[in-house]
Amino acid sequence: MSVTLESKTAEAERIVNSYVGWSAGAGLIPLPLIDLAAITAVELKMLDDLAKFYDIPFSRNAAKSIIGSLVGGAGTVLAAVPAASIVKFVPLVGGIAGMLTEPAIAAAATYALGRVFIQHFESGGTFLDFKPEEVRAYYQAEFRTKAGSAASPAAPAAAGASAKDTK
Repeated sequence: MSVTLESKTAEAERIVNSYVGWSAGAGLIPLPLIDLAAITAVELKMLDDLAKFYDIPFSRNAAKSIIGSLVGGAGTVLAAVPAASIVKFVPLVGGIAGMLTEPAIAAAATYALGRVFIQHFESGGTFLDFKPEEVRAYYQAEFRTKAGSAASPAAPAAAGASAKDTK
């Protein structure tokens, strides 16, 4: 039984999409900073599952460094993730605002991270040779694709098509 690259990519995308929902759920945690820890844990587990799927050795410490480097260097696109968490410190209004925005932002960030690693692993890469600066633009494009689909009810099908077009 031969596995085509398309079917392998489709299965990897199913892995990513399953964690997108968990990440959005973690964004609903009403406690500032605890929500960020939960989102990071979801992303680490997603990378672990993707690494197993592609038969790549997983290093939790390397993955945490990569996530920090990739997301931290993404500029204003992802400054919204910690900002949505910190705004929850503002009594009443902040909690509501954070819980309305953070799930979508967390989902988009997790989706983008997963797409970056699908591309990296399919090209033969590992955690050891990952270079965040080389994939940052792709990460930002995938983040914007998913964030845009969260804002528009008709966009999920279009978001899936545009994500495939960037390969």
